[in-house]
Amino acid sequence: MEKFVIKGGKRLKGTVRISGAKNAAVAVLPAVLLADSPCVIENLPEISDVTAICNCLEALGSKVKYLDNTTVEIDPTGVNSFVVSAAMAKNMRASSYFLGALLGRMKRARVAPPGGCNFGVRPIDQHIKGFEALGAKVSIENGMVEARCQKLGGGSVYLDVVSVGATINIMLAAVKARGTTVIENAAREPHIVDLANFLNSMGANIMGAGTNVIKIRGVEQLNGTTYSVIPDQIEAGTYLVAAAATKGDVTITNVIPKHLESIIAKLVETGATVEQGDEDVRIYLKGRAKKCKVKTMPHPGFPTDMQPQMATLLATADGTSIITEGVWDNRFRYVDQLTLMGAQVQVDGKTAVITGVEKLNSAPVKAVDLRAGAAMIIAGLMAEGTTEIEEIQHIDRGYEKIVEKFTALGADIKRVTDSEAGGLFKAN
Repeated sequence: MEKFVIKGGKRLKGTVRISGAKNAAVAVLPAVLLADSPCVIENLPEISDVTAICNCLEALGSKVKYLDNTTVEIDPTGVNSFVVSAAMAKNMRASSYFLGALLGRMKRARVAPPGGCNFGVRPIDQHIKGFEALGAKVSIENGMVEARCQKLGGGSVYLDVVSVGATINIMLAAVKARGTTVIENAAREPHIVDLANFLNSMGANIMGAGTNVIKIRGVEQLNGTTYSVIPDQIEAGTYLVAAAATKGDVTITNVIPKHLESIIAKLVETGATVEQGDEDVRIYLKGRAKKCKVKTMPHPGFPTDMQPQMATLLATADGTSIITEGVWDNRFRYVDQLTLMGAQVQVDGKTAVITGVEKLNSAPVKAVDLRAGAAMIIAGLMAEGTTEIEEIQHIDRGYEKIVEKFTALGADIKRVTDSEAGGLFKAN
């Protein structure tokens, strides 16, 4: 098994280029199944989730050709299966998007329940509600979700909760359905807009993406296209927080600053100085961070995917900070790891009270999920001494070349095997 070894106490300084957005890529790639000719997808992040999605596409009958490390050509014309097995789905949440894509293409889909990070119940009832509104019948048998229909027709769907996954899946199923589909209380995240832009570039007719009402007029066919995925909002936010947490001075490039507004607002509240350009953001922090209150909410609110990283910064802030989780039920599982490093955090349901300490100390910790793993890296960079992080496969799901990027900013971080680590710590 591999782990990260970090020697903390170094200020991050320099420039880092942000990769393509994980959350956009894992929606755009399954959407290629709806095309009747090859697509070229550019600016893909080099992460394990993208590899897993491409492997699924190949298993379904697509031809996948890597043109370079971040560009792939996918020919879906040979797709001959509507089944995504448990073996293919177990490592990623985004496998659920094959339900909408396959239903839209083949009028039938059988997909194993998705894997990915475990931080609370993730029901697919809103996905099913959407499929049924389009005329599909959905059943769950032998651990597989199956959706089928003779034909798909437009329908109106009001989502009982704002769900990114359900919004994406309904969009995928509806673009080739007859008639008009209306999704109310739709998610508004940047990757929803990116998916709509991709589908529209193939010939779809989607309006309102980025608002809470999306209208989709079905079309008979979608053509192949070349498309570049947007920059990763969460990767960008992670490096901004890491810079502030180490009292550094970092510029991130290849970003859309508007996507970062809620994150930047909270960093400014902690005392950081932020300078925004057209496609870059510089951040620096002098002195100790200030306390603040954070509540995660659907976009354009503060992203739940940035909550663990922000909590780590606030662990050494001056005063008592409060974080309220407004999206997931169990996103504070990483707190036990943070307290091993000396943080003072009390969790009550969906609220965490963080009493800032002077410093964090090194300790053996685990990446309990993707974003918690990023938080542990930030904690290791802040801490005195050497920190080991285990179960880093979660981090590899969503961060491209994270060791190389942090090293270029002056961090002392290495990826090693257990034997190379030399038993620095016993497993906790």
